[in-house]
Formats: sequence, C-alpha cells, structure tokens
Amino acid sequence: MELISPVDAMFLLFESREHPMHAGGLQLFEPPEGADSEFVGEIYDDMIARQDVQPAFRKRPATIFGGIANLGWTYDEDIDIDYHVRRSALPAPGRVRDLLVLTSRLHSSLLDRHRPLWELHLVEGLNDGRFAIYTKFHHALIDGVSALRLMQRALSADPRDRQLRTVWTLPRQEPRPGTSSRLQSLIRTAETVAALGPSTLRLTRAALWEQQLTLPFAAPRTMFNVKIGGARRCAAQSWSLDRVKNVKRAAGVTVNDVVLAMCAGALRYYLAEHNALPDTPLIAMVPVSLRSADESDSGGNRVGTLLCNLGTHTSDPAKRLETIGASMRRSKTVFAELPRIQALAVSAFTIAPLGLAAIPGFVSSAPPPFNIVISNVPGPAEPMYCRGARLDGNYPLSIALDGQALNITVVNNADNLDFGLVGCRRSVPHLQRLLVHLETSLSDLERATGV
Repeated sequence: MELISPVDAMFLLFESREHPMHAGGLQLFEPPEGADSEFVGEIYDDMIARQDVQPAFRKRPATIFGGIANLGWTYDEDIDIDYHVRRSALPAPGRVRDLLVLTSRLHSSLLDRHRPLWELHLVEGLNDGRFAIYTKFHHALIDGVSALRLMQRALSADPRDRQLRTVWTLPRQEPRPGTSSRLQSLIRTAETVAALGPSTLRLTRAALWEQQLTLPFAAPRTMFNVKIGGARRCAAQSWSLDRVKNVKRAAGVTVNDVVLAMCAGALRYYLAEHNALPDTPLIAMVPVSLRSADESDSGGNRVGTLLCNLGTHTSDPAKRLETIGASMRRSKTVFAELPRIQALAVSAFTIAPLGLAAIPGFVSSAPPPFNIVISNVPGPAEPMYCRGARLDGNYPLSIALDGQALNITVVNNADNLDFGLVGCRRSVPHLQRLLVHLETSLSDLERATGV
C-alpha cells in the first residue's frame, strides 16, 4: 500500500454525490481523408486491446484497519479495460449540442472507488463525420494540468502517424540528466519547511501593506456562490488565438490577462441579464502550475493559486483589462519570490475557505473567498493527431463546488483557444449563454484597443 498525500486525500474526503471531484476533457477529432465507417470502431478495438496499464492507472483508494479509507492507495493487478473504456453513439441528428448533453451527464456521475479512478468514452455519430473522446480522472489521482499533458503525449504531431497511443499505457517520463535526486529534493524540502513560518509572515505583510494584493473574502456575493446539486451542464467553444494576441499586443498585457478580461466581460453580461450584477468587482481564483518540466505527468497535485480582481464593476472594457493586468502582475511578483513549497502553503491558505463550505450554513452566511475559478492551461502549439485524425477541439472540463457553482478552464490548441465551462445545472441557468457573451466580450476588447 502507498500512502495518499494530504492534498490528494482531501479530494477524496470532500467528494459526495453533489460534489464529484474529477477533472475531464472533451476532444473533437476530424477523421483523415479516406477514412471509412469502421475508423472509429477500429480505434476502439485497438484501445481495449491495450492491457499494459501503468501503475498510476491501476490505483484506487484502499481501506485499512478494518474500514478507514482515504489514507492509502492499493493497486489492481487485473484491470477491466472494457469497464474503463466505453464506446457510445449520439442520437440523430448528432449535433455538437447533443454531444455536450451526453458530456454533461458523464461529467455529473461519480467515479467508482472500487476501481481505478478514470474513464474514457469514445463517442461517434456526429452529423459532420467527426468523433469525440471524453476522458475523466479523479483529482486525487492526477491534477488537470498533468492530465492535459498526458493526453497530449498520447497524440502525434505527424498526420501520417497511424500508431495509437493510450494514456493508461504511456510510461512516465524520466527526469533529464543532471536533475536532482529524490533525496536531494527531500533535503531541500525539509530546509524550506523550516523557514516556512517566517517566510509566510513576510509574504502576508507584503500582501497587506506593500503589494495590496487581492485577499480571500473580499469578493461580493453572487448567484454563483451558493450550495450546488450534483447535476452538471457543460459548454464548450473555440476562439482564434490570433484575435486574443492582437488585443494582447495592443494593450501591452499577457494572453492570460486577455482571457481573464474575456471572461470578466462575459460574466458581467450574464449577471446583468439575470439582474444579479454586484456593484463591487468579482474576484477570480486563478490556478498556476508549480511543476517543473520533469514533473509534467508525475501524478498528484502541485498547483498554486492567485486571486485576481476582474474589474466587473466598470462597463469600460479597456479599464477592466487594465485592472486585471495590474492585479495579476502584483500577485505574480510576490509568488516569484517564493520557493515552491512556500508558494504551495500560501495557495493552501487561499483555497482553505472552500473546505469550510461543508459546515452547515457557511456558504449562505459567510462572504465568498472568491467568486469563480478561471484556469488557463498550456496546450499543444501545433496541430495534433490521433491515428491521422486531426484534433479540432480540446475542451477542459473541471470541478464545480459549493459556493463555486461555475468553473471556466481554457487551453490553447494550435491556433485556437478552447474554452470549457462547467456549471451546476440548477444554479447556473442557460450556461451556453456565456459562450455568446464571451464572443461579445472579445469584440468589445478589440474595439477598445483599436484592433
């Protein structure tokens, strides 16, 4: 048995029917020229024939000492691939909307803890000839950034490559020569822990008096910051990366700043539609990966968090973008001065209030620590292929929580930015309207910056 790290154990502990703790991804593929009607079936047959499952995909929570769970991992030796890898077909007419309905249902269901915590669904029947792959992994098994990188490794940049690679059979990448050993890493970690208290106090002082950072519980209450149910609705769409880069260059900010401004404008429009726009600005929690290049698919969770003022109190898109850029620069300056373990500790302090949501009455009575989680995850910079089928869309789908009924995650995919939205079906009505507002918000930013 292998002990579960405290962070990973929390994802298991907090999970309930109302709070599935898995991250997912929906990939859309265009079959290669000349592919026949058996193409998707052949991919499925090839997938279920892959039985050499890597250790990370054989892990499930162990029960020890006569019933204590969530403390350790056990490894299944005999994996039922037919259970984990499933083939589905959409009903006619096979619209993308029908695919998202199916994805929403799949994303709402819990993973079976008596089996390794992952699933893959191969979906055909789209009326334009494309097919899809929906994958989900429990957050205790692997974080979203690692999952996306692992799925990217299963693809090829060569459209002529007909070899199929599956995420559950990919070996872990070995560290490059010259990188530190595990013992050296442990020694450095121990040294950093010894200095954690003083450094955290110095950071808090910088945040409060010098940097004027956005801190937890400064967010207004909104319709997103409520208790949620277990049903989810998913929405997804792509935007041209060039459009975003044009705004970035004109405004002198980062691509992530423009993405946050797109989301801020869309949220402002959406809340105004529901007569629910607060007078004070929404606050976003923005995860940042703290992994090195050698830890890209090492499993577990190594994610830091920043808080960003979204500037939704102003109707001026240029001022909103300026507010976001300034807020992110201040936070990044502080984080850049911290060793990783200290950054993780400060991030844990930022997100710790989410754990209080389990206390009866807390969500309804306390101010939210932040209003929404918005993530921008690196993806492939060039077109990618699965047995010659081009990856058209790569939509990340994350987690909604009590007090955080909406999540927006973005990943770049060659020349596009692919947005994946996940919301509580009851608390966030007409989620797809946010896609319309994202386009309007980007157009506003283009006009405001003279693009």
